[in-house]
Amino acid sequence: MFRYILRRLIQAALVLVGVSVITFLLSYALPADPARMIAGRSATPETVEKIRHELGLDRPLPVQYFNYAWGLLHGDMGRSYVQKTEVTTLLKSRLPATIQLAVAGILFELILALPLGIIAALRKGKLTDQLTMVFAFFGVSAPQFALGLILLYFFGYRLSLVPLGGYGTLKHIILPGLTIGITGAGWYARVMRSSMLEVLSQQYIRTAKAKGVSKWAVVTKHALRNAILPIIAMIGLDIGIFMSGVVVVESVFAWPGIGQMAWQAIQLVDIPVIMGVVTVAAVAIVIGNLLADLVYPFLDPRIEYR
Repeated sequence: MFRYILRRLIQAALVLVGVSVITFLLSYALPADPARMIAGRSATPETVEKIRHELGLDRPLPVQYFNYAWGLLHGDMGRSYVQKTEVTTLLKSRLPATIQLAVAGILFELILALPLGIIAALRKGKLTDQLTMVFAFFGVSAPQFALGLILLYFFGYRLSLVPLGGYGTLKHIILPGLTIGITGAGWYARVMRSSMLEVLSQQYIRTAKAKGVSKWAVVTKHALRNAILPIIAMIGLDIGIFMSGVVVVESVFAWPGIGQMAWQAIQLVDIPVIMGVVTVAAVAIVIGNLLADLVYPFLDPRIEYR
């Protein structure tokens, strides 16, 4: 297990280096000029060149990346061109809200999808199965901004059960988390149903049934532990996706996560902030996948890492 974790950590480091290089090159390939964006349209060429020199943008691209990577190794993600604040400080101020939204979204996905997927598999071809697939299709197809506005209108405006927006309490997170949960639960329910059907057709399941094991025990003790493995992998990916910020949901519910900050940085060509958000997302995806792999042996003893 130790050798496997060490090997995965080395692979993760290479992935992060690759992501940083590609993101850095793409950021500087943009047609917009950060110095011009900061100086304003009416600024003189001399002013623009002065700002470019202060930001180090007049140096060769390899030198700029080396300086950025060296600072990153020491915990320095640079300084925002626009807000004149350390990127690390900006991320720290936004990450708590993003983490809360990510956790709420994943919980709602699991709460909605797992029971529906299991029930649909157990009642294959029946009305329950068909209704579950209709819900899954709706969840996959529904735009997050439309679903969020509908939930906000009924539960926030008409019924006044939750706040219309903002951040800080449990009530504030219900609708944003539910919006993410419904759209993600469609995928989870379909995958859970397919995985459950495949596991239920295995020989050891038929053997357990022949021995008189109750249906509930067959599902929970034998089938579920193997059928849920694809869901664990999806959770690992979702951690990274949600940690990079769900821009649409954050905008609808005025949620102060890093998604809004990233969108504003893209509009203003604030490269250090863009790089910081991408780095956080890449680290989250790597950690999520690693955690998912480490959970597998506990669910299925047949899986062994060397």
